[in-house]
Amino acid sequence: MLRRLLAELTHFFALLLWGASALAFVSGLPELGIAIIAVIVVNAIFAVVQQARADRAADRLQQMLPTRVTVRRDGRRRLVDAIDVVVGDVLLLESGDRVPADARTTAANRLLVDTSMLTGESAAAAVESGAALFAGTFVVEGDTTAVVTATGAQTRLAGIARMTTAAHPDTPLTRGLRGVVRVTAGIAIGAGLLFLVISMLVGDPIRDAFVFAIGVTVALVPEGLLPTVTLSLALGSERMAKRRILVRNLEAVETLGSTTFICTDKTGTLTRNEMTVVRAWTSAGAVSIDGAGYAPSAALDWASPTAEPAVRALAIAAERCSTGYAEDAGGTWRPHGDPMEAAVDVFARRLGVDTDADRRSSPPELRFPFDSALRRMAVVLADEVLVKGAPDTVLPLCGDVGDAATVVDELTGRGLRVIAVAAAPRGGRTPSNQREAEADVRLLGLLALEDPPRDDVADALAACRRAGVRVGMITGDHPATARAIADEVGLRGPDGPVLVGGDLPADDQHLGALLDHDGVVVARVSPEDKLRIARALQARGHVVAMTGDGVNDAPALHEADIGVAMGRGGTDVAREAADLVLLDDSFAGIVAGIEQGRATYVNIRRFLTYHLTDNVAELTPFVVWALSGGQFPLALGVLQIIALDLGTDTLSAVALGAEKPAKHLLEGPPVGGRLMNATVLRRAFGVLGPLEALLTMGAFTVSLVALGWRPGDAFPSGPDLMAASGAAFMTVVLAQTANAFACRSSTRWPGSLGWFTNRLLVVAVLAELAFSLIVLWWPVVAGVLGQANPPLAGWAVALASMPTLLAVDALDKRLRRRRARPHPPAAAGGVPGAGLRARPTA
Repeated sequence: MLRRLLAELTHFFALLLWGASALAFVSGLPELGIAIIAVIVVNAIFAVVQQARADRAADRLQQMLPTRVTVRRDGRRRLVDAIDVVVGDVLLLESGDRVPADARTTAANRLLVDTSMLTGESAAAAVESGAALFAGTFVVEGDTTAVVTATGAQTRLAGIARMTTAAHPDTPLTRGLRGVVRVTAGIAIGAGLLFLVISMLVGDPIRDAFVFAIGVTVALVPEGLLPTVTLSLALGSERMAKRRILVRNLEAVETLGSTTFICTDKTGTLTRNEMTVVRAWTSAGAVSIDGAGYAPSAALDWASPTAEPAVRALAIAAERCSTGYAEDAGGTWRPHGDPMEAAVDVFARRLGVDTDADRRSSPPELRFPFDSALRRMAVVLADEVLVKGAPDTVLPLCGDVGDAATVVDELTGRGLRVIAVAAAPRGGRTPSNQREAEADVRLLGLLALEDPPRDDVADALAACRRAGVRVGMITGDHPATARAIADEVGLRGPDGPVLVGGDLPADDQHLGALLDHDGVVVARVSPEDKLRIARALQARGHVVAMTGDGVNDAPALHEADIGVAMGRGGTDVAREAADLVLLDDSFAGIVAGIEQGRATYVNIRRFLTYHLTDNVAELTPFVVWALSGGQFPLALGVLQIIALDLGTDTLSAVALGAEKPAKHLLEGPPVGGRLMNATVLRRAFGVLGPLEALLTMGAFTVSLVALGWRPGDAFPSGPDLMAASGAAFMTVVLAQTANAFACRSSTRWPGSLGWFTNRLLVVAVLAELAFSLIVLWWPVVAGVLGQANPPLAGWAVALASMPTLLAVDALDKRLRRRRARPHPPAAAGGVPGAGLRARPTA
């Protein structure tokens, strides 16, 4: 918290204001110096509080993630929270697990560990029995048992963490804000120096000239910009948290809003990841199973009464190849480990196999874990070798497979996931590698598993199309299975391409052109393919969101602009590499994140418009004074401007940063681009700003006339000048109140949005009005600011500024809509392709 507070007190805008405060003290104006310091401190505290709120929301969601680990206690396997691991526990780690503590291996089977977090070495390292494992590393391949030697602050990772801090790469929002800071800071410093020179030229003492320059600089520095951005991101993060989406980096909220292409996995994202074996085929016959979920009971429909022994042998072999299983958790059966392997365990139970006893009686002597390149795995038992994997990799290993290939085509065409199981006698041999173990296997049969699509996927995909976001399915499944699911959920169009990872072109430019289509399906992809796909789409100008849940998805998740990991079924490796974690594994969560990201970007533009408009009104009195050669008095003083920035502008800016997403945000391409775009600049400097400045100077002049001043007379001083300045002050306050509502939309009249739909803005406006009246009517404060209660004529102009600004804003929006109204379609023979919307770019 102290480091954050220090950072907020020393960013570029804050340093500018510290300099202005120091100059004020040197010039003999402690009141001004203290006021500027108050601006810095209030903004810093506000920003830190918002960051802390976002962190608390993230911590609450982090506790919901399945960061659990399997241990052996009292001779039994148990699933415990990683935080509950203690020294002496026996860890049972498999591919995809994060090591929760420092430990020493007692048995390692083909163990490869990613130690990049500690060593920076990207290649996974082989770990032998007896070697050390360190907290924070990941098991990439194989499995092991290990005894915990250190936890928490005593681990090697904790020691490194105390000496280093992680650096985050710049996001589009960071780069955009940096540009805004540079431009506004340059303008503020340049204007301050210019008016310093002008003030000295007209004969003002050097002290007054410095105070004058300070006032101009402070008026133009958007002190509340960075705290308001932090608030907008934090609120976006909290809103996403309510939809069970964990944001691991606040700025990822905005980046997701710029997404133009989503590369989504199939299992668990488009589907429920609730696998169920619905059909088993052997050469002796088949059986169909009717029963969703993981309960060990279901209706079996046998195609042949002689098929049961062969199907039972198939189920036992598949179950022995699996480490995942189903367990009874208080009357509800839940999967433990891979949902597909849990479904295999359930299938065996439904055939009457006692899988728990079977595992104890026939433990594997050697296991070759699933290889993502080979797409199969093998186990060596006492008397046989079993192989399980994708049919197109297992069937070629077998001899006569009968009609298996035809059955695979029929099952995958129905959108089912198919695995093949084969076996061979061990014959006393101990294979030294997986290919040796797979020699001379024969096919036992096929298992077809169903994973039904999620109910909300079709609507989410339709929302993506309306939002100009393209979606492609990137999956390791069989092409026919991928095609069927893509057709069922509406991802793939009638002519959408279905590609295979092994057939993708080697040239990245050609690959990008081939993939750059909405609804593209790429099946049988490898981790290397996913990485190439992300890079190829980025090279075509896309902002890519990549989903994944496995160990091998981590490189692609890290490479993509937004990595999206699965919180329920994903691995720790994938979650660590991702920017966003979907706790419900739902594709609709990505769409919600895109909407919130766009809202964040729009909210920043709202605040910029609001603040720049105020800058014009605050700077105009100085410009008029300078153009008159110092003859026309200042309508607003330096302390009044600071009071406006601190007491009135900040709250409304915060409220605009909290504006909820508009319904139309998903009705068109991303809203990215420059933060200070043409619309912001035109409204602030071409319409609202000049109007507010005109009203402010009008209130000041009308008040002077009402108090007896006439053109050609000497300008009054003392109470009359203070009363006229009070009128200018209240005009800025009231006009900015109307401007806050006008800035809620750049196209719609605020009344159509509902005056009370942003409750925070209503509260902010009421607080600002109360503050302005206090500093106007409290004699002590008013005297310090140099203002007094205006005459009735001044009040009339100030009050009229609100409807005037709203009316001009409404007229401007109406004229813009009329100019933007599309022209009628061209007659036949017009320009080919006219009317087609260009593809949005990053």
